[in-house]
Amino acid sequence: MKVVSIVGARPQFVKMAVLARAFERHNRLAPEPIESLIVHTGQHYDADMSDVFFEELNIPPATLNLAVGSGPHGRQTGQMLEKLEPVLLDVGPDIVMVYGDTNSSVAGALAAVKLHIPVGHVEAGVRSFNRRMPEEVNRVVTDHVADLLLAPTPTAMGNLEREGLSARAILTGDVMYDAVLSHGQAAERTPRILETVGLASGGYGLVTVHRAENTDDGERLDGLLAAVNDIATTVMPLVFPMHPRTAGVVRSMRPRWAPAPRLHVIPPVGYLDMLRLVRHARVTLTDSGGLQKEAFFLGCPCVTLRDETEWIETVQGMGNVVTGVSPEAVRAAVVTWERRRSQGLANAGGAGASFGDGRAADRIVAALRAACPGEVTAWSTGAETTTLRVVGESRC
Repeated sequence: MKVVSIVGARPQFVKMAVLARAFERHNRLAPEPIESLIVHTGQHYDADMSDVFFEELNIPPATLNLAVGSGPHGRQTGQMLEKLEPVLLDVGPDIVMVYGDTNSSVAGALAAVKLHIPVGHVEAGVRSFNRRMPEEVNRVVTDHVADLLLAPTPTAMGNLEREGLSARAILTGDVMYDAVLSHGQAAERTPRILETVGLASGGYGLVTVHRAENTDDGERLDGLLAAVNDIATTVMPLVFPMHPRTAGVVRSMRPRWAPAPRLHVIPPVGYLDMLRLVRHARVTLTDSGGLQKEAFFLGCPCVTLRDETEWIETVQGMGNVVTGVSPEAVRAAVVTWERRRSQGLANAGGAGASFGDGRAADRIVAALRAACPGEVTAWSTGAETTTLRVVGESRC
């Protein structure tokens, strides 16, 4: 069985790393190994946004890098489609795997389905219900053309059912929870990010901002910049690993803005450094979907700098508050978390039953094998064994 994974952005590298290890486990035991190839679109391309993830997470080198780079959505997605088609024709995979909600995801899915190659979507069914987000459009389109929908949570399964896609869907759990469980100890052993920034455990908050809805809207950007400066000045020091795109927007749109003395703006960090920053932060302020979950998994209170979240489980689990970008609302949420922290009530996170049991990648591998005709694939968790059904027409 030949599997091509199409990735291009840092959250996808984390998800792919977990699946790559699951392929290795499968191949050590199975008589028929899975051949895994990685195609990197080049959507994230500098060392801090790409190379460090492959190195830290021991991801096999990409078989091919398309070097598409950044650009407007239409141009970037179009270049990916143009470059992916001959690659898939040449490689002839049995299935193409795409991950999450980026332009690389939707381009990979469209390129494959137009060539009649089955598509598997890791993190299927996730919805913010905000079509102004390009990520939401990418999710919906990818789910509706994919053959195998690998849902991370029961909420995602419910979304797929409402859209008439449940026959193609399998609840696997969340591979990002797998990743946190797998790399948590390594994050504590190796990086020295706290020492580098000069911050002590429990003595700071963490900030990330990168979504277009926040960076490309001048009013929202102003609100966020004012909020983080205010909190750094009056509540606690903040460390702000600034996405290159965000840094470019701030330089061009707000050249006179300067961080407050206790707002530590640093370059992007790798996955292990980010895990350590989250684990030891008093609060995380972010517009990242992945970081909302990582904060929840690690018991760090979260403030989501958006008007909605696709990860409603983190709010229901009392680990996340959605505020928008109003400086007053953001500050109020941080102050509330500080009060709850003083009462010993601020670490209400944890995956619980929502995100699975840390074996999502193994379930995904089982789902891929179950798609082969004449084969029954199952996994066991203690006394319970689950069998997966065949999905669509297989080319295995």
